Amino acid sequence: MRLSEWRTAAPTAAAASPKVLAVVEPVLEALGAGGDPECWVVWGDDPAVRWVLFAPTPAGLVECAVRVNVPGEGPRAAAKLVRWARVQVSDLAVEAQGGHRFVSLQVEGQVLRGVDVEADRIAEFVRLLLDAMDGRWPPASDSSASATSSAAPRARGRRGHRTG
Repeated sequence: MRLSEWRTAAPTAAAASPKVLAVVEPVLEALGAGGDPECWVVWGDDPAVRWVLFAPTPAGLVECAVRVNVPGEGPRAAAKLVRWARVQVSDLAVEAQGGHRFVSLQVEGQVLRGVDVEADRIAEFVRLLLDAMDGRWPPASDSSASATSSAAPRARGRRGHRTG
C-alpha cells in the first residue's frame, strides 16, 4: 500500500493528519523513498501517540518513527536508512484454518501480523522486502517503479556483492 492509502486507513484521524504527514514526507524523500512510497505502517498500541513506517528503496529499508504530538513542538519524524545487507527480517510464519490465514513476522524488531486480507498484504510486502534484500530491485510487479528508477543503482545482495 502507498502512504496515501495508509492515511485513509489510519485508526485515528490524528495519527496521519496533514500536519503529521508534513513532517513525514520530507524525511522519506530525503532518504530516497519519495513522498508517497509503497510502505508498511505499524500502528502499534496507540497510533494517536506514535507509529512506525517501513519503506523500501533501492539503497535499503527506510524505518521512520513518527511521534504524532510532541508537547510544545508538534509532530516529529525520525528515520534511518538500513542497508539491505543489514535489514533484519524473521521467518514469515503462516497458519491456515477454516479458510482463514494468519501471518506474522518481525521486521527490524517490529511485529507485523494480520489475518486474511491483511495477511495477504503483509505477505506481499515481505516478498518485496526479500526481493530487494536479494538484489532484485525494482520489484518486477511494480512497472511504475521500474520505469522511474531504471537508472538507480542495483541493491547489493546479502553478502555485499553486486547482483545481476
